[in-house]
Amino acid sequence: MKPLKAIIGAAIFLTISLAFATPVSDGNGHGVNPAYMDTQVSACVDFNRYANGGWMASHPIPPEDASYGTFRELADRSDDTLHQILETAASQTNASTGSDEQKIGDFYASCMDTEKIESEGTKPLQQEFDRIAQIDDVPALEKEFSRLQGYGAAVPFRFSAQQDRKDSTQMLASASQAGMGLPERGYYFREDEKSQKIRDAYAKHIAKMFVLLGDSEDHAGAESKMVMGLETKLAQSAMSRIEMRDPDATYHKMTLAELQDLTPNLSWQGYLVDIGYPQVKEVNVGQPKFFTSLNDLLNSVPLDDWKTYLRWHLISAAAPALPGKFEEESFDFQSRTLQGTEKMQPRWKRCVEATNRRLGFALGKLYVKKEFPPEAKARADKMVHNLITALREDIQTLSWMGPETKKAALAKLDAFTPKIGYPDKWRDYSAFKVDRGPYVENALRGDLYEFHRSLDKLGKPVDRTEWGMTPPTVNAYYNPSMNEIVFPAGILQPPFFDPKADDASNYGGIGAVIGHEMTHGFDDEGRKFDGKGNRVDWWTAEDLKNFEERAACVERQFDAYVAIDDIHEKGKLVLGESIADLGGLTIAYKAYQKSLEGEPHPKPIDGLTAEQRFFLSFAQIWAGNDRPEFIRLRVNTDPHPLHNIRAIAAPSNLEPFQQAFGCKAGDPMVREERCVIW
Repeated sequence: MKPLKAIIGAAIFLTISLAFATPVSDGNGHGVNPAYMDTQVSACVDFNRYANGGWMASHPIPPEDASYGTFRELADRSDDTLHQILETAASQTNASTGSDEQKIGDFYASCMDTEKIESEGTKPLQQEFDRIAQIDDVPALEKEFSRLQGYGAAVPFRFSAQQDRKDSTQMLASASQAGMGLPERGYYFREDEKSQKIRDAYAKHIAKMFVLLGDSEDHAGAESKMVMGLETKLAQSAMSRIEMRDPDATYHKMTLAELQDLTPNLSWQGYLVDIGYPQVKEVNVGQPKFFTSLNDLLNSVPLDDWKTYLRWHLISAAAPALPGKFEEESFDFQSRTLQGTEKMQPRWKRCVEATNRRLGFALGKLYVKKEFPPEAKARADKMVHNLITALREDIQTLSWMGPETKKAALAKLDAFTPKIGYPDKWRDYSAFKVDRGPYVENALRGDLYEFHRSLDKLGKPVDRTEWGMTPPTVNAYYNPSMNEIVFPAGILQPPFFDPKADDASNYGGIGAVIGHEMTHGFDDEGRKFDGKGNRVDWWTAEDLKNFEERAACVERQFDAYVAIDDIHEKGKLVLGESIADLGGLTIAYKAYQKSLEGEPHPKPIDGLTAEQRFFLSFAQIWAGNDRPEFIRLRVNTDPHPLHNIRAIAAPSNLEPFQQAFGCKAGDPMVREERCVIW
């Protein structure tokens, strides 16, 4: 499935002082926060420390987090609001059955009922374990694949519906690689000491979960070894995260007959009957090599091994909704080992996030009534259109892009669909049964609802009103197949957007976020799609060559950044996000300058000029602290660069930044090889 291009998912410099006085707050409490700065550090040496050193010192990572930054800080505030809404909903006994209020209240209440969760144990899963135990041939194995996929365990592949990349009016069934418990394929093969320790910890984690299910330690150890062996075989033919960034590399539309020829040992017609969609005639196969390997494994791997593998993935997927011993063991590996998190979030917060994940639009409807007034939506909408105007003017002046490509780029820009705050049409959860029975049953029914909600789109017109993020989400995204830019209500709050702040702060904050999502439409992936969301080559050969040369500059820039120890950012992995950061900041600055036309230049606030506040606002949205384990995980798996690097990377390419802070050639924040695209 083509992922949404969201805004989220370092060099160490010497400290020297710069001749800027420590700002004295004017007391308005809006926009750039001087208390977050460290003016003992030069803005021209390490802009992240200059902008965020005070924040970093005063915001240590809570033991419940692997990383803590402004995104998480704002998400915590949203969680507090959602907590109040859910506690109220859970306390009501007169909500009509099937209403949104009943469903969010009952889901949250069942999650909070730890006494019932402990007393039920794994009994709600016993029927599924029995079905796995009764598998006696490959067709029965495939039938269980389909059942567990519906319950959120993508084994040994993922099946869903996506827009056809070459005909965005149509939905297309999609089969893609999955079925591996480690974060990505490289974790199975890298030979460095830390990777080997993670594999060892994963094997022990699998064994411990089997022991919790009642297996002997010796038997659990053998089962763990078998699961690791099978997952390693799946990983051998899987694509890397970098390879999957290429939309052409993961597009292989096949008829059902062609897919059957590719994997003769897997009955696709039988599978489609099992999941309830026998009418499917075409499937996009994301990774044909993976499915060819899976076809061989269906014959070569004994059924008993497959049954152990399925049993493992069922308990792993369900663990967060099971008694404490399962949840704690899952946390120990998934969060403590992989990310360095010291302790679990409090129960209420885990239940708030679980409810938002499965009923987020029902919850979001109440959230926006409380937190997002119409005037906030109107101002955000105006800023989006100002940024679109700025990008339109910028495209027209690009020296490296010819008239033919400019015409197509402007047509794509004119076709953008902005979505602000919340959807016009709310999601219908009538097919999702929720009650105050065992929490794990609610969780699995939620996964099954989402599985069928996706596949029910097959054979129907594309719904362009649909949202991919819930309104309380502190994030934003660009969807190339929809050619839409989407900004949930959750991110349209301080420090990103503050109606009471000066324009420079808002353009540097939410303006750069808006620009980021817009320029995703023209990054190394987004540029391959036209204004209707179709995969189309609309660039001339010369313009494409010019773009790729400029993109290669960004790739080299990020390859050079040290994330931790001897580990560098992966320029190819983070290229799209980094191009979007550079373009977003560039366009936001131009839009801000245009907003000043005919107006007196703003006076300094807190001793900072408007231009300084613009760039400081951008850097302050990336304030954060990360645990070492989390950094290593992010660098290997996340197409988003680390926050501390994002704060410095785009500004270091821009002359207006250098002028704003008096930076000179040779300063670390003045790149010798400047990357310029937009």
